[in-house]
Amino acid sequence: EFLRIPSCLYGFMNHTTTTEMTASGRTAFCFHGELDASEDDIICHCGCKMHVNNHPGITLRHLPFGGYLSQVQFNRNQYVCPKCGKTRMQFISFKAPAHRITEELYQYTRDLLATGNYTNKEVAELTGLGKNTVKDIDKQRLQELYTIDGTKLIKPERKAKFLGIDEFKLHNGYKYATHIIDMETGHVLWIANGKKKQVVYDFIEHVGLEWMDSVEAIACDMNSDFQEAFEDKCPHIQPVFDYFHIVKNFNDKVVSEVRKDEQRRLLAEGDDEAARSLKKTRYILMSSRKTLKRKDQDAADERVISKGSPIFGTEDYIRKGGHEERYDELLSQNKLLFTLDLIKESLTLAYSRNDEARMSEDIISIMDTCKSTKNEHLMWFRRLLDNHFEGIIAHATYDISAGKIEGINNKIKTLRRQAYGYRDDEYFFLKLFDISRKTYVRNPLSHKICD
Repeated sequence: EFLRIPSCLYGFMNHTTTTEMTASGRTAFCFHGELDASEDDIICHCGCKMHVNNHPGITLRHLPFGGYLSQVQFNRNQYVCPKCGKTRMQFISFKAPAHRITEELYQYTRDLLATGNYTNKEVAELTGLGKNTVKDIDKQRLQELYTIDGTKLIKPERKAKFLGIDEFKLHNGYKYATHIIDMETGHVLWIANGKKKQVVYDFIEHVGLEWMDSVEAIACDMNSDFQEAFEDKCPHIQPVFDYFHIVKNFNDKVVSEVRKDEQRRLLAEGDDEAARSLKKTRYILMSSRKTLKRKDQDAADERVISKGSPIFGTEDYIRKGGHEERYDELLSQNKLLFTLDLIKESLTLAYSRNDEARMSEDIISIMDTCKSTKNEHLMWFRRLLDNHFEGIIAHATYDISAGKIEGINNKIKTLRRQAYGYRDDEYFFLKLFDISRKTYVRNPLSHKICD
């Protein structure tokens, strides 16, 4: 009543097959049989022939068949040497080391994990293994790929021209870790706990100063510790502050705060109508004119943002228009908001330059505009530009951005969310090394066999 298929369990002879129900409610095929004895097993290291002392049973999990699990059950011999008294268990060629599973199931589990398409929980469900077993197999796989004997990270073979560095939150957010990536490939090269200078020093010691000689620039945020550490050990490397971080600081620390200050001022002056007009305008004021035009075009094309459902009584949500008109109205009513718009446009122009001299002129002009307003938030932004002036204008020479860094940060959040958090930092960091090297295929080809 059962199919006979090659099992690749060399030395195992199946004589009975039964079906059992697992504790989780799944059906499992149990292959009962015998294991052939090898001549090598019965010879002791002292040269004496060993005797059979016992026949303990063993059960190994095997490859699943569709939705069914399987396992092999047999007795193996325990040998004892009559001369020296040493004991030895019969060798099982198809048993995976350190696990009660077959080598075939072990390799199948590794292959599923290596694709990067399945979480550990999904792999455990497919293979019938426990989640801790799956984690141990995955961790061993990652250690073989990225470490030397599981104790030290492998030095990157490819020399990087541009690096990127950023920190991310660990666990409940009170602890941080820092990752350094190759900006051309997006591969994570180094991860360590903390966000201080020592992280950079440890990375440079790991790769060596000769390897660092090929690095020309590094993209980073406004963290002065990273900048000072690289300047201390490798003064030839130019820190670059990209457009994303500058605009993010401008929107969060200037535009948002100015809008709230203007609301409070208008309310204090008794102009309630003007104060109400600034409500729910934070996103519009932070957006570029290009973004607002695109949204208005989507509205004109009646683009559906969210599809409705007759089952749940919802209707299609179509993009609303009037974003650019509302933006121009706000600028015409408030001189300070109009100044913020000029600065945003000037920043966009400055970061389009490929000449440091012209970009420096644009940045200096922005600093002068901020100073002329005498607004505390714009004065803060002026100091930010002044303190990071060289790294900002370096973008004209080294056109690199934090796009790949932010992409890795999104992968970190997704990975942690899928697993509901990681308690093992070493395993978590190795997983980040692995996912940074996975290529994303938007529309994968079908598995249909071609004619």
